[in-house]
Amino acid sequence: MAVIPARLGSSRLPDKPLHLLLGRPLVEWTWRRVSEMDLFDSVVVATDSPRIVEACRSVGAPVVLTDPDHPTGTDRIAEVVGQQPWSGFDLVVNVQGDEPMVEEAHLEAAVELVRGGGWPLATTATPIRSREELANPDRVKAVRGRDGRALYFTRAPAPWRRDGLPTDRELATGPWLRHLGIYVYRREALLRWVDLAPSPLEEIERLEQLRPLESGLAMGIAVVDRAAPGVDTPEDVVRMEGLLAGNLQTPTSHPRTS
Repeated sequence: MAVIPARLGSSRLPDKPLHLLLGRPLVEWTWRRVSEMDLFDSVVVATDSPRIVEACRSVGAPVVLTDPDHPTGTDRIAEVVGQQPWSGFDLVVNVQGDEPMVEEAHLEAAVELVRGGGWPLATTATPIRSREELANPDRVKAVRGRDGRALYFTRAPAPWRRDGLPTDRELATGPWLRHLGIYVYRREALLRWVDLAPSPLEEIERLEQLRPLESGLAMGIAVVDRAAPGVDTPEDVVRMEGLLAGNLQTPTSHPRTS
């Protein structure tokens, strides 16, 4: 199953999940995109806002109003999968609500690490292609071991090259990765994750994915070719509307409602 966390608060784009793109809320676009994928048996929105509940129900999207005090999207997801009819799913995918063009192949790559690769948790990353991106603290970096294991996540440039930032040529063939916000959980690992207290590294970096790593939970990283475009700013809204219109993504099909 897939769960789409949709929190109303956003510092850069107020009421982001409800922001209209081509006349429809952002959260609706993402739900429809994911619901049309063959990968999932069920897709549900998890939110802290009655307004988002109303918007979802108006288009037939399954939605759960969760505790507004949840500190992370993972905590919100754990509340959903503890309820009927979702309590029987062993494989749970966290899909970011601000990526209405998320690619099924990227989700499938992470799912396969858990379903076929034996990892209790999985996520995705993509190669970093510029020095500016590597130095940007808003672009989270993933450090990956030879076996595909997540070793660390950080806002700092990592791995750090002793002589300074790598050249563009070195970036093209090197180990520098940008973390993407897809997570796949085995149910048992998800419940263990949210049962853990926030970790020191998590609180320093402000990155929830450090909590399981610091406690010894293994996470695999699937490397994908590119990041799906997201929506964080008014400029992103304009760009995304152009992409949606250009790709004929106007939602006219009938996604699943379970």
